Amino acid sequence: MDDTLFQSVYETILQRDTRYDGRYYIGITSTGIFCRPSCRSRIPKPENVKIYGSIEEALQAGFRACKRCRPEQPGEHGPDAQIAFAVNELIKRRYSEPLTLGDIGAELKMSPYHLQRVFKRVTGTTPSKQLLQIRMEEAKRLLASSEQPITDIAAEVGFRSPSHFTSVFHKTVGCTPMEYRETAGAR
Repeated sequence: MDDTLFQSVYETILQRDTRYDGRYYIGITSTGIFCRPSCRSRIPKPENVKIYGSIEEALQAGFRACKRCRPEQPGEHGPDAQIAFAVNELIKRRYSEPLTLGDIGAELKMSPYHLQRVFKRVTGTTPSKQLLQIRMEEAKRLLASSEQPITDIAAEVGFRSPSHFTSVFHKTVGCTPMEYRETAGAR
């Protein structure tokens, strides 16, 4: 491998870029471990890095899979993306419930703090903001497509108090639920 290609590959390791996960794997000669380029483990020195095009090549060269990034597990983006996907799916299924970070962590059998860090790193937002976004999207859909009372919609999307729902809706969307319904009906 020429120096410029190695340098660009090493840059992806420094940036922990997930775009190259599954395209190649890095073997670290000082530890005997191979990882995804986005692995959150300590960054290896350039002289200790070997690049492999497949898991099989890394295994044949005598490296074992990293226990942190689990390159041998299916999925292009590793365990962090799988955690974020699981959180998103849980939120989509249970957005109408009084869901807390602790509830999500308990359901996924992990620390709420670790879950929050990983989710934010992968998605750029927090689980609570994601939950709010899904609730607001569903509320807008219901307001535009039904004559259901606003108090019922508030309860259906996970708010115990209609006044709290109206306040959050106004802050998030920029108008009250009633104003939104009127403008959505005019379309």
